[in-house]
Amino acid sequence: MCLLVLAWNVHPRYRLIVAANRDEYHDRPAEPLGNWPPPEDMLAGRDLRAGGTWLGVDRRRRFGVITNFHDLRRAAPTAPSRGGLIPRFMRQDAGAGEYLSSLEPQAAAYGGFNLLLADGRSLWYGSNRVTPFARELAPGVYGLSNERLDTPWPKLRRVRAGFESWLRESAACDTDAAVLFALLGDSRPATEAERPPRMGLPPEWEKTLSAPFVRHSLYGTRCSTVALIEPSGGLLLAERRFDSEGRCSGESEYRLKGEQWPQ
Repeated sequence: MCLLVLAWNVHPRYRLIVAANRDEYHDRPAEPLGNWPPPEDMLAGRDLRAGGTWLGVDRRRRFGVITNFHDLRRAAPTAPSRGGLIPRFMRQDAGAGEYLSSLEPQAAAYGGFNLLLADGRSLWYGSNRVTPFARELAPGVYGLSNERLDTPWPKLRRVRAGFESWLRESAACDTDAAVLFALLGDSRPATEAERPPRMGLPPEWEKTLSAPFVRHSLYGTRCSTVALIEPSGGLLLAERRFDSEGRCSGESEYRLKGEQWPQ
């Protein structure tokens, strides 16, 4: 159960702002945020089981993030990995909308997914669980978990409220990432008053997964990521990783100006 908030062309300094939690089984191996060589030429973590990623930014400051979709339809054993959709986008030159158009005929073969892609000029949302499959998004603030875009799950409403408050007050300073990481680190389960959704899981799991930051010895928030991209190409991309007890186990950060790229 993942979670992210995103602001597109609404901040005086940043073209794109993303704050995201990746939740996964702790025994699923992954590499930390790092530089993928061409043809992807991007900064991203890597899932070592299927080879894909959940979030990435390439040299041209194109961005992609994906979440699974919570539904009862299980992906076929032969289904391609959803984590391959972002590297596939980065390997070609098409814009986000054009890429999603080319993906649509094969989209049903994948397990349920939500995909957000930005190419510098536009931001697009695609999902093989909604109709139409893809649409361009206007400048604004968006939230996504493992349901349709902007589905108001309590944990998403809570983080989004803090995110929107920060957007109104932010003066674009060096503490921006720290504030966003703090929002992502909220480990309080949803209250009954917040009406958490029922997902057909045991009550203990329902409660555990209702928190923005999931703490559990088997499954939980594996990493939090903040991306701040300026119109000029300036980039701050930071990742904090967590162990099975929810303790920070590592951090990575890239601060790049203009067309800079790590070697």
